[in-house]
Amino acid sequence: MSASNNPAPLLRLSVLDQSPVPEGFTASDALANSLELAQHVDKLGFTRLWYSEHHAMDLLACTAPEILVGRAAAATERIRVGSGGIMLPHYSPLKVAEVFRTLHAMFPGRVDLGIGRAPGGGQLEAHALRRVRQGPAPDDFPQQLAELRAFLHPERFPRDHPFANIRVMPSAEGAPAVWLLGSSMWSSMTAAVEGLPYAYAHFFSSSQTRHAIEHYRSRFTPGPDGDAPKASIAIGTIVASTQEEADWHYSSTRLLMRRIRMNDRRPVATPEHAIRELAQVPSSPDTLVPFLSGPLDEPDGEFPRYVVGTPEKVRDQLLRIARELELDELIVNTVIHSHEARLKSYSLLAEAFGL
Repeated sequence: MSASNNPAPLLRLSVLDQSPVPEGFTASDALANSLELAQHVDKLGFTRLWYSEHHAMDLLACTAPEILVGRAAAATERIRVGSGGIMLPHYSPLKVAEVFRTLHAMFPGRVDLGIGRAPGGGQLEAHALRRVRQGPAPDDFPQQLAELRAFLHPERFPRDHPFANIRVMPSAEGAPAVWLLGSSMWSSMTAAVEGLPYAYAHFFSSSQTRHAIEHYRSRFTPGPDGDAPKASIAIGTIVASTQEEADWHYSSTRLLMRRIRMNDRRPVATPEHAIRELAQVPSSPDTLVPFLSGPLDEPDGEFPRYVVGTPEKVRDQLLRIARELELDELIVNTVIHSHEARLKSYSLLAEAFGL
């Protein structure tokens, strides 16, 4: 971690950890890797570390981010730790508030509560997780979000609200910082109207990134959670000593992204396996298999979803993206097979940015 007399970093960097499961390893191994990564990026000087929520995927081990948040916060000293994010439609707002108020009481000033509305899995898993299974799923996310924010700050409930007299425990000064997460214009609009910090999942959907961020800023309404817009994007990065080495590890990521488009959620393949499988993808669109009829890689939008290369190349590209979107923080996400190469990627990135 940088000493206090060192110059300020070029840009604040944070980390999204999805607890990827490498081929040949177990989910327990992936969760152990996540804890080691937390300690690693804490020492390197990253600003915050978020854990995602996914269900029924052999590929990703993080189904309960709130548990990893507590474990990582206890094992680190400085870094902010949070959810990236809790998929609120599955849960009671009161229960989420109680969990994160507990985390805040244990680690005051270090906990973020990122909220999303995606299912984090398939339709069957979403049905099994639902609060109410009779009839169609309720489309009440705005109401849930309002209740959650009020449970975190009970004084915000109107006096005549039926929940106004609920004692939300544990009692502690302050509350976790709430962020709204998403990859659509709807999430951008909601974050702006609600006056919340906003993180856009660029690595997942790159076609609307600029529009979402600019819309959020232009429509932002100041409120109790912020006087000014606060935006970030989550972007994939793979950093290595040479371009060739970075591309080698990126082959695992390319196959992973292609498999996901095919609803194939197997663990992260080795580069050797990935290169062999990618080589078998037909180059001609004349195929009877619909999901092989498109390009090998899903086209990027204005900015690449993954920035891959040497420290200098990745730094320069990230700085350009941050300047273009007027961001002072980026959330980086590295999903490759080798845990050691993943740790090294974050080390090289931190050094390049002077963290």
